[in-house]
Amino acid sequence: MDAKPIALKRLNGAKSIVAADIEALPEEALTRKFGDATRTVADIVFELNLVNDHIARAVRGEQQPPWPEGGWITAPAEFSSKESILGAFVEKMDVLIALAEGMDEADFATVVETEMGSSTKFEQFIFASMHNWYHSGQFNYIQTLLGDSDWHW
Repeated sequence: MDAKPIALKRLNGAKSIVAADIEALPEEALTRKFGDATRTVADIVFELNLVNDHIARAVRGEQQPPWPEGGWITAPAEFSSKESILGAFVEKMDVLIALAEGMDEADFATVVETEMGSSTKFEQFIFASMHNWYHSGQFNYIQTLLGDSDWHW
């Protein structure tokens, strides 16, 4: 199946576009709420990091910590600078990429258990990339709210 090159291409692509989108946003936009029901970029990246960590744990066969209760994930106060947000995101993505790089092709078909049920390691990596791409679209929309209609990837 060539799962390894597909997983690595998707993970590296997701890392690249999300990092570029974060980098393109002005620092003050990262913690700005655009309405009463909106989340900040910092909140969304914090969620991405939690999900990426859960995926890494599932791939390694580790117990996943309980998901935070109380609705939407919100970033802690110290998660507020572009440097901390971007650095933490890249660090979590690098963990996933390193896991995929270190696996043999057959390992991608291994079934793992997650809080959402059973899936393969390959499916976990593909979900991680899809989830990151999804939120990248939200960052693109925030860029347009700020008057930036350029593509930054």
